[in-house]
Amino acid sequence: MAKTNTEKPTGKAEGKKQVVQPLKKQKAEVAKKQEKTPQTKAAPLGVPQNTELQGKEKPKTPIQKKPIMKKTEAVVVGKNVPISTKYSTSICKFIKNKKIEIAIKDLEEVLQKKKSVPMKGEYAHKKGKGKVASGGGKYPKKATEHFIRLLKSLLSNANYNEIHEPVIFEAIANIGERPYGRFGSVRKKRTHLIIKARNKKMNKEEKHGRKRRS
Repeated sequence: MAKTNTEKPTGKAEGKKQVVQPLKKQKAEVAKKQEKTPQTKAAPLGVPQNTELQGKEKPKTPIQKKPIMKKTEAVVVGKNVPISTKYSTSICKFIKNKKIEIAIKDLEEVLQKKKSVPMKGEYAHKKGKGKVASGGGKYPKKATEHFIRLLKSLLSNANYNEIHEPVIFEAIANIGERPYGRFGSVRKKRTHLIIKARNKKMNKEEKHGRKRRS
């Protein structure tokens, strides 16, 4: 008698099942490992990923402030100030070689007409109160107001730079830009001003040095 074949035939479907089962197991093991390990954010493209500094703060570099260099002179500049150049030159002579505070007081007295600014040349001869030059003196109101403002700012600059007993050693007035009036018949007055101050001792030392050279 012929023997019956009890073995099941192995087809293509069984072969696929045998291959797919181990792949599913491998995927499940990989997923479990990913759940256990903490996920790190991927660095953007073009930026090198530093694995050592991950999870640590970068050390902050201390900001070094530059030391403020204090000046030995205080300077104030006024450009195109709407005052007469003639009056400003005479006021510069009146202010020069004085302390800033004393110069401000003198100009305030000029506004009150207690003192007059000595003027020479083509000015009218007037008898002023106090010490006045042979040419006489005047009370230029507008020019003195502008000079008082500049001297106050000069005093604040000297205090900031810690200049003790600041004395005005240089005061210069030059003709500025003179724009035409409304209809072009009149030209307005403009003046450039430069006033410098420094310590009283430095001013004296420079004067002695000039005398020795001469």
